[in-house]
Amino acid sequence: MVGILIVAHGTLGESLIHCASHVIGQRPPMLMQIGISVHDDPQAILPQAIRLVKQLDQGDGVLVFSDIYGATPCNIASKLVIPGKVEGIAGVNLPMLVRALTYRNESLETLVQKALSGGTEGIVPFSRDFHDAATGS
Repeated sequence: MVGILIVAHGTLGESLIHCASHVIGQRPPMLMQIGISVHDDPQAILPQAIRLVKQLDQGDGVLVFSDIYGATPCNIASKLVIPGKVEGIAGVNLPMLVRALTYRNESLETLVQKALSGGTEGIVPFSRDFHDAATGS
């Protein structure tokens, strides 16, 4: 099973984990997060992130999510990447995380593609017509 680490601003990572746990029905194993505040020193956070990646990697690799490409959490996460062993994706959202959790028994390479497709396919416009069709009203 691929481990998953979220490195994001504030409490976003824990909030995403909480929401994904609600959708799935339980808190998924091998899923952790690090919240970065404005007061954190990225160099002080990096050793903690490295320890979590080692803890999450049970032989199948680790997928590291960050929230905004180029921001401090992503800069920290990028230092964790080891191609083929630890991969990173910026722009984490709930559909992406749920898709990754659903396919985490696949290879790390496949999981990256599934997470990316979940993230992009989960962003769609909707209208009142959608609600009416779904509820039959």
